[in-house]
Amino acid sequence: MTPESPALEGRCKLLPTPAPTTDVFAAVAAEYAALADEYGPRNVLVLKRHPAGLESLTAALADADRERPAGGPRSPRVESLPEHASKTIEEYDPTRSRLEYEERIELISLVIDGASRAIPDYLERAGAHESFSRDVGQLLLEATRQRIRHDDLETDELHDCLAFLYAMNDRFHAELEERGYVERADVVPQAVDLLEANADGVRTRVTASFDAVLAVEFEEYRRLDRRYLAALTREADLVCFGECHASVERTRVEPGGIATIATDAGLEIETLEPASDRDRDETQPHRPITRFLATGDSPARSDATGGESTACDPAGRARRIRAETAREQGRAVATEIQSLHDRRGWSYDEFAVAVPRIERVPETRRRLREAGVPTATIGTPSLAEDPAVNELYAVVTLQCDRERDGEPLSRTDPTRDASDPRDVSLNRLRARVPDFSPDLLADTAGASVRRSLERWIRRTDLKGRIARDEDWIDAREGYEGVRRVLEIARFVEETDLVGPDWQGLRRMLRRTIQYDAPYVHAVETQPPTGGVTVCAVDDLKYDSRNAVFLLDLIDETYPGEQFLTQLFPTAWLRAMPSYPAVTDPSLEAITDTFDTVAAADVGDPFESYHAQRSRRRLALGSRAAERLLYWCSYERGSGGLRRTYDESRYLKLIESTPGLALAERDDDDAAIHGETNALDALLAQPRGELERVLREASTGGEADLGETETLFEEIAVVLEDGDVDDELVEAVRSQFEFAAGEVVRDD
Repeated sequence: MTPESPALEGRCKLLPTPAPTTDVFAAVAAEYAALADEYGPRNVLVLKRHPAGLESLTAALADADRERPAGGPRSPRVESLPEHASKTIEEYDPTRSRLEYEERIELISLVIDGASRAIPDYLERAGAHESFSRDVGQLLLEATRQRIRHDDLETDELHDCLAFLYAMNDRFHAELEERGYVERADVVPQAVDLLEANADGVRTRVTASFDAVLAVEFEEYRRLDRRYLAALTREADLVCFGECHASVERTRVEPGGIATIATDAGLEIETLEPASDRDRDETQPHRPITRFLATGDSPARSDATGGESTACDPAGRARRIRAETAREQGRAVATEIQSLHDRRGWSYDEFAVAVPRIERVPETRRRLREAGVPTATIGTPSLAEDPAVNELYAVVTLQCDRERDGEPLSRTDPTRDASDPRDVSLNRLRARVPDFSPDLLADTAGASVRRSLERWIRRTDLKGRIARDEDWIDAREGYEGVRRVLEIARFVEETDLVGPDWQGLRRMLRRTIQYDAPYVHAVETQPPTGGVTVCAVDDLKYDSRNAVFLLDLIDETYPGEQFLTQLFPTAWLRAMPSYPAVTDPSLEAITDTFDTVAAADVGDPFESYHAQRSRRRLALGSRAAERLLYWCSYERGSGGLRRTYDESRYLKLIESTPGLALAERDDDDAAIHGETNALDALLAQPRGELERVLREASTGGEADLGETETLFEEIAVVLEDGDVDDELVEAVRSQFEFAAGEVVRDD
């Protein structure tokens, strides 16, 4: 046990392999019920490492309470560890303010701009890349979470780029401390200090409300998380619950299997008996595939009788969707969802579509909705892509011009080109705001930039326009974008970082829009209106759906070609022991962390280690499927005009493993599922049928015009008697005219 490794007193209950989510919830509920019976439900604190899946876990524990015959209703106390740590800091000092994302961007940029330390040449050159600021931000957040400080490191072995960035991070946190702020990544480290020191009796007050702690998702608890747990449970009974072969986030920064870590911490290990996979053969035929990806245990190896599964009777089965492009992949997924919705009667809530990275959520969700599939995911997209935010930024830009120049905005300057910010902003407002005139800007301007924006929002009915022009999901996100802009305006008026005027607001808003990332904030996957969940694959760990679609199963994504960050070359990362992630794992660390690889098979330790993490991500995503699992891939370009199916190596491995099989999805050619597919099929009928007749005639064949006449009569009846939109009727008639050569486009 390393000197900094925390000592824990208690028990650790481990599932030997990643189990179906319902089984995980049942096991957690059993442990919670035992503690609740002993100490009382309000005296048991349930801590989950990550917020994702917290609602589902809470609901599962509440359902278990309701099913118990005695004891009355219970309301389980379930919190994520970061949330509980935040409350600990508030208990110590209620005046501390948590730094918001936008505020962090502005403050750290000011720290870097004012740095006296010379910026390394590499970072100067890399700063021109679009993702530079985002990559630097992620690195500093991770360094903060792990409490990596420049002064604590051996500077002789520290890369000059990391030395500069860590020094800036230390200056940044010194500024935060002086101003009374705490950033989200620093919540757990600061709370650890407070609890360990019992500063002002905070540990005594915080721990007085519970007698037992159930630490869920223990496989993802990092070193500082375990220190927090140790300080929190000095006087309480501790039960940890985890799953072997299930850590993805912790293993990014800390190697080792959960059983080894729990043993080193001093916990008493108890392995739980998993539910029999044979009980799920019919409902979850993909379970052997999940187990194979997580543990390397194939059906042939695990067959107790010694007999191997045959290709004609595989023990593990999943379905596969292959498309030519990423767009067609989304279209095929939408068609399959519509088909299952129609044939099996599953609600859209019972589907999940998982993408490799959260940045892929907006595009994937949009493509599903364009295909007629309702989606449920609500989040905060990139501010640069939000029309309402761009409108408010145009207002701020023009107010800056009014404040600086004092001249009427309607005056034109022939020396300005078309890209001038004033003209761009004026054109944007003319396009978005009915009856816009520059006088409206003067009427809404005032001494307070926040109140001026609020007047603009009311006078132009911005929220009403959002509600009328956008679907409800886009409207929800539009409102969130407006709220964020107003929060930035409030911060500008309260801080001394920038001037409390239009110029200061424009500076901060421009920087926030430039550095903002899609969906960096909370993502709500289960809003009350329902729909298909679209999320990052990691968010499925504590979730379950009847059907799960795992997208982008190509080799450049799973496992990928570049691990950890785009900021530095991979060769540099291997030689950066102070980088806040696993960069130089030993063979022993790799084999102890992953049962899916043998030491003899390890080529490059860095790539092998993180490739196994990617394989585990797929395993945890696949276990969320209760009934059907779909592996989805598409062709990718490989130079010139040639395209190839470069499927993930893990798909190929599954396909080549005895006892596992990937089947193409069911082709239900007799039925058309989904409104969008129905419209496409209807519009294609006239031209397609006439081309068939002409083709038969040109080759000397015989065409049955009776079938053609019957088809056209059916279409005519639908158009005349059905409840069909007038634009669709006109579109179908246009197809007849095109097919007959009566309409010629003049391109």
